[in-house]
Amino acid sequence: MRIVVLDGHTLNPGDNPWDEVAALGDLEVYDRTPSELIVERARGATVVLTNKTPLSAEVISTLTDLRMISVLATGYDVVNVAAAAGRGIVVCNVPEYATTSVAEHVFALLLELARGAGRHDRLVREGAWAACGEFSFWQSAPAELEGKTLGVVGLGRIGRRVGEIAAALGMTVAVTATTPRRLPPGWIWIDDLDELLARADVVSLHCPLNERTRGMIGARRLALMKPSAFLINTARGGLIDERAVAEALAQNRLAGAAVDVVSSEPIAPDNPLLAAPRCIITPHMAWASLAARRRLMQATAENIRAFLAGCPVNVVS
Repeated sequence: MRIVVLDGHTLNPGDNPWDEVAALGDLEVYDRTPSELIVERARGATVVLTNKTPLSAEVISTLTDLRMISVLATGYDVVNVAAAAGRGIVVCNVPEYATTSVAEHVFALLLELARGAGRHDRLVREGAWAACGEFSFWQSAPAELEGKTLGVVGLGRIGRRVGEIAAALGMTVAVTATTPRRLPPGWIWIDDLDELLARADVVSLHCPLNERTRGMIGARRLALMKPSAFLINTARGGLIDERAVAEALAQNRLAGAAVDVVSSEPIAPDNPLLAAPRCIITPHMAWASLAARRRLMQATAENIRAFLAGCPVNVVS
């Protein structure tokens, strides 16, 4: 059985071997695959693994030997699932591997917004502390999180874990999602996103990107937020109107923003967030701890084993 990985570099840049997957068939790994080579490289494969390389209906229709697609991620919008299902091709994802990694990254971003440790380290090295003449120096006063309200938008595994960490820090957790969920004691359910945005001191996005959610945080909703609030996006770049966020920051209508995802990746040189004040941008790395990538590799191998045994798991098609 031939197994082809179309874009394996981010999963294994050299520290996360493909051994478990290689044991299941004749494995061929490509670090990256441009669109014009997708069909050529995937032709003849029984199983194709992809992270961000798109598999359109047209591509799927030409791959006559294909029986399974396993997405090296939780989100599977890169695959035309309907076209695959129409051909009887099983499509799987890995629903839980980066929960801890992403949730911890949310708080790395939030603590940097609130405390500015990295920013002040740079100021010290630039001589600002020595020049001020005082035993203590800060460019902007650190903020405490205890007692503040964290608004979680979307309550999947990651959103729930973010809420748990926030509660441990003494924050009030308010949640909104498309479907009401059972919440831990002390958490607050808010039906309306607008109300949550108005009440929260910190808003963290954890919802999928679709036609309903695309651009959901735009100028109108930013105007509902407190000028002292922070906005964090580790979900999908398209959830926010980046120009509107940059303008809100420039006009001091938002205290800070931190994103790990942007609308076009890698980031375009003209992305308005690059020039926005008090905006932290990390390069889609929240998921990428070695522990998380090892779990992703193991789960992918298990997806293939289950498919070969005739009992596929994590099926989204």
